[in-house]
Amino acid sequence: MFTRLLFKISDNGGLFIKYRLLRVVMNNNLNELQKLLGYEYKNTELLNQALTHSSYANEHQLGKNGSNERLEFLGDAVLELVSSEFFYGVYPDKPEGELTKIRASFVCEPALVDCAKNVRLSEFIKLGKGEEHTGGRFRPSIISDTFEAVIGSIYLDGGFANAKEVILKFILNGYENKVFFYDSKTILQEVIQSQDSRPVEYDLLSEEGPDHLKKFIVAVKINGEKVGVGEGVSKKSAEQAAAYEALKKLGKV
Repeated sequence: MFTRLLFKISDNGGLFIKYRLLRVVMNNNLNELQKLLGYEYKNTELLNQALTHSSYANEHQLGKNGSNERLEFLGDAVLELVSSEFFYGVYPDKPEGELTKIRASFVCEPALVDCAKNVRLSEFIKLGKGEEHTGGRFRPSIISDTFEAVIGSIYLDGGFANAKEVILKFILNGYENKVFFYDSKTILQEVIQSQDSRPVEYDLLSEEGPDHLKKFIVAVKINGEKVGVGEGVSKKSAEQAAAYEALKKLGKV
């Protein structure tokens, strides 16, 4: 079954830039996904379950534990532990509150969706017909949940070290540049506050597309002057994009 996709092309670790229409089909080649992940499963049934959305499990009567929801729960915990350990090590002088904010920016839905593109994860997700027809294959929440389920499946199949390796490779790689983009709103606020007390405001310029393929355009203003515009699949990611553009204009990037 072919599905229309508003595909996001990004640069500089961004979550915005351009959109174009593609037609794709579900990919059942688990060997291909394993190559993209750089991890070979001993038990590929774990990977298969990690890719199984609850709509598919219900439609095929796989039982209440046939979907990837339990693996998602586990993967979320593994991801939080690995990212906590990582940022604790690379930022020895930052207090707990700042570390929490940095970690949250890396494990949030938009960030995980952006990382999932590197393994073309949306192609491999198993959905029920109804979810497929309403664009579920490209719904950010489904993609990010599936990515966490894949992490959980690798943890069960190959242990903590292998799960950690995948997280470092796809989520925490290039963290210095990603911190700057993912947390642009905080950085912009700090820059402005260090200069004077000018208010930073975000205005929603437009909201387009159906629920599963939203595109938001947001402008950021300082003292009422527009200094950046950003696009994103959520209002929050569009605000981060706008803040990043503002930082570039201010010469901070």
